[in-house]
Amino acid sequence: MILVDTALKQREADNNPIRVALVGAGYQGRGVALQILTAITGMRLVAVSNRTLSRATEAYAQANIEDVTHARTVSDLEQAMASGRYAVTENADLVCQAEGIDAIIEATGTFEFGAQVALSALKHGKHLILSNAELDATLGPILKVYADRAGVVLTDIDGDQPGSMMNLHRFVDTIGYRPVLVGNVKGLLDHYRTPETQQEWAEKHGQDAHMVTSFADGTKISMENAVAANATGFPVGQRGMYGPRCDHVNEAVDLFPKDELLDTGLNDYVIGAEPGPGVFVIAYNDHPTKRRYTSVLKMGDGPFYVFYTPYHLPHLEVPLTVARAVCFGDATVAPLGPPVCHVLTMAKRDLKQGETLDGLGGFCTYGWIDNADVAYRNNLLPFGLSKGAQLVRDVPKDQALTFDDVTLPEDRLVDRLWDEQTAHFEMAAAPVATATA
Repeated sequence: MILVDTALKQREADNNPIRVALVGAGYQGRGVALQILTAITGMRLVAVSNRTLSRATEAYAQANIEDVTHARTVSDLEQAMASGRYAVTENADLVCQAEGIDAIIEATGTFEFGAQVALSALKHGKHLILSNAELDATLGPILKVYADRAGVVLTDIDGDQPGSMMNLHRFVDTIGYRPVLVGNVKGLLDHYRTPETQQEWAEKHGQDAHMVTSFADGTKISMENAVAANATGFPVGQRGMYGPRCDHVNEAVDLFPKDELLDTGLNDYVIGAEPGPGVFVIAYNDHPTKRRYTSVLKMGDGPFYVFYTPYHLPHLEVPLTVARAVCFGDATVAPLGPPVCHVLTMAKRDLKQGETLDGLGGFCTYGWIDNADVAYRNNLLPFGLSKGAQLVRDVPKDQALTFDDVTLPEDRLVDRLWDEQTAHFEMAAAPVATATA
């Protein structure tokens, strides 16, 4: 933050603001837009794209900006930027193609459409900020390959749990303590929640019931922790993680297998802990003198220590991710290489042959994390490919679906990228089973 605020002030002084476009003006996207437009110096939100144009216009209107240009072509968008006007468009590809835009924030929370936006942004040389843990968890490793080829940054965001975990991981590592677990703090987990059970809460808080359901049923935490796993190399100790319950996050130091912490590291969570909803890192340092110093600082006697952040502020911190990428070429959180974990597709109820899966936060399935080698070895269907898949056989409640259980829709980018990711990293997996004409 110390470097970022100085860099942004300098860009403001030089009349050279970072020019960023936002794709996806839902609840999260509009919050990000409001933050950039009202609180961030040295950065300009030049365009907002949303498939429903009124939502894009609303993103500006809530910051009291009513005069916006409806861009129908790349030329319209570039002319609007040249004249200092804000632009809205239904066509996300325009912001990916337009000259002069430094970075794209992808905040749709979708798989297929999000993948299309991501690939277009990278191919046109834009830094890509993914406020879309679902897409990152599924295809982040291959998208990072595309970003590296294009010489741009691919990153998930500050403020959301993966970025907060990674920032804490980097801090702990920098001060000479060895991170051995990155963790999420979860308040509620019930795999069988549906949009029906979450509708009242969603309406009260102005959110989408399907998105709220994805938090309650465990899919979101699995996506977030898969992103963290791919960025740290830490696997899970078992399917779904251990997820012990505790009263305070400091108790986590005694709740995970010490041999696994020291062997591979772990990626996990605690449930019901205060202070929340934040993140934590368990770190190791057995230097006897350092242990005495740390004890005086009320961190415990060691050699395992809990470092934690008691909150996460996604929409407030996304602009910091943009600045880190553009000004310093620094990714907040990005895959190290091959997938470490994947999010599996689990039956939320007994599923019947012929049913079509309804995806994130729906009635059919929930996502649950496991190690990538397990997923590939057993031909398990990643949650990110599941929407629209048709069952070719019955699947009982709480069973992980395989590629053999479904026929996937035809001609999807996510399937092609999945196969490319599998081949690029030489992961052992069966080809995607797509529909036949």
